[in-house]
Amino acid sequence: MKILILGAGKMGSFFCDILSFDNDVAMFDSDPRRLRFAYNCRRFSSLDEVDGFNPDMVLNAATVKYTIDAFKEVLPHIGSKTVLADIASVKAGLTDFYSSVGHPFVSTHPMFGPTFANLDALSQENAIIISEGDKKAILFFDNLYRRLGLHIEYYTFREHDRTIAYSLSIPFASTLVFGAAMKPQPAPGTTFKRHMAIARGLMSEDDYLLSEILFNADSVEQLDNIRSHLDNLREIIDRRDSDAMSAFLNCVRKNLSSTT
Repeated sequence: MKILILGAGKMGSFFCDILSFDNDVAMFDSDPRRLRFAYNCRRFSSLDEVDGFNPDMVLNAATVKYTIDAFKEVLPHIGSKTVLADIASVKAGLTDFYSSVGHPFVSTHPMFGPTFANLDALSQENAIIISEGDKKAILFFDNLYRRLGLHIEYYTFREHDRTIAYSLSIPFASTLVFGAAMKPQPAPGTTFKRHMAIARGLMSEDDYLLSEILFNADSVEQLDNIRSHLDNLREIIDRRDSDAMSAFLNCVRKNLSSTT
């Protein structure tokens, strides 16, 4: 298969690495310096170069802020049957976009960012495949992700957004509050240092990505849930209620033991 990857960032480069040995892969980035270390693929820094490539699939690995814009820029340079594929963590606007352009499409969300995941050992990581899309293209990514050892879940676009509000909004918001309340620690403990590493990793992400994930319509419900539990914990601490604290901690342990 001939695959054009849009964006030579960490995820674009990752997909180039895993796809280029079994497919004819080209990578496009408007900044040629980002293509310097692209390996085993064609390197395009002008969309005019795409005209002669005629890809079967365009895999959009641009940052989430530019996902739809990147698709729109490449559309005049590809055939009407070219599959459009995205790996965006925020799917806002994509349903309407795919409906409007008429191309076959597939939408997935690798639930591992380059910040925290070991891209060489993904057997403990997950991926979401949107069930609304071209069946052959969906099968392509299903096979790819299974080869990588990923656990796969199938969701609709709507189910994806609700899942992301839970799985990303809660840790993102909790980490942001930790960072906002933090003061310099001359002798930080192990737990503090681990939280600090997570916070620094999160803050290395794109501001637009963080904002869009938290602006998800379902995020407010998750923030209300955090606030409710925080208020409960504060009352327990204020009363110095040992029995209530024990019950609270047991509830936390139960929740953690039931979460894979």
